[in-house]
Amino acid sequence: MDNKEQQPHKRRVRYKGTHPRTFAEKYKEHNPEKYKDTIEKVISKGSTPAGMHISICVKEILDFLEIKPGQTGIDATLGYGGHTSHMLECLKGKGHIHGLDVDPIEIEKTKTRLVKAGFGEDILTVWQMNFADIDKVVDKVGQVDFVLADLGVSSMQIDNPERGFSYKIEGPLDLRLNPEKGISAAERLMEVTRDELEGMLVENADEPYAAEIARAVMKARKKKQKLETTTELRNLIEETLMELHLENPKQEIKKSCQRTFQALRIDVNSEFEVLEEFLGKLPDVLAPGGKAAILTFHSGEDRMVKQFFKEYKKLGIYQEVAKDVIRPSAEECVRNPRAKSTKMRWAVKAKE
Repeated sequence: MDNKEQQPHKRRVRYKGTHPRTFAEKYKEHNPEKYKDTIEKVISKGSTPAGMHISICVKEILDFLEIKPGQTGIDATLGYGGHTSHMLECLKGKGHIHGLDVDPIEIEKTKTRLVKAGFGEDILTVWQMNFADIDKVVDKVGQVDFVLADLGVSSMQIDNPERGFSYKIEGPLDLRLNPEKGISAAERLMEVTRDELEGMLVENADEPYAAEIARAVMKARKKKQKLETTTELRNLIEETLMELHLENPKQEIKKSCQRTFQALRIDVNSEFEVLEEFLGKLPDVLAPGGKAAILTFHSGEDRMVKQFFKEYKKLGIYQEVAKDVIRPSAEECVRNPRAKSTKMRWAVKAKE
């Protein structure tokens, strides 16, 4: 008889009705390898399976990077590992990719997933770090042939209510990519001034009702009204905009919620500052003739990438940069609606 201590059987989460509705209940979607038919069915309906992330512009990225066996590259935003796995396949067992991610929760899951797919330490190294520190990798391994940065928040983070990224699902108002550092969005709302908040909403998300929302937050704070959950902030935005008697309140409230959560996420993660630091270090990361591709998801990011690329081309640091943005195909946007706002820009370092 086996003397090893037997693990008690753990029953899966039960759910009401005929289909699972909450993130935790969708046990099949959390096991893509086991339930491939279910996953394909969910994706075919234009949805992203729970706990998964569908990589965007894969063909466009690979066509530009032209990865060859023996090359070394960096995926500066590892996420679910989708882009990384495709790039690793291009190496055909020769070369190396370094994957960076600041999220301590998802990085271990992704590493395990990629190892199971056959990508071990001989070809893949995973670093838990912010991509603003990309120079630390290069200090240890030298300049690389290609760099990819996907600036979007992964679907695993958006869909998990415990992370607080979505106004649609009840959860703590957190929004940190690394919940072990910094302060949450709820804490930020308790310390920010009215002018700061209004400016944040305009600068980070072009929110047209920034003044009204900032005023409402200050009023709620004065009344000791809680703004600790995603639902409490969403309700505050809804109540504020309903008082304005808008023509299409339902649509305007939805958009303002999206923009407000985006603005807060950018703020608590210092996303613009991090991107600026990364873009400044990028030329020194690339070997002569090395290529960089960046996916952005809102105007502020795209504007910054465009400006850096354009300026470095003028200085002769980049020999070529994208003249126009590359967009995902219409077919991809149907299959993955989260791809609609994606813009891809690229640059090629000058050969010395």
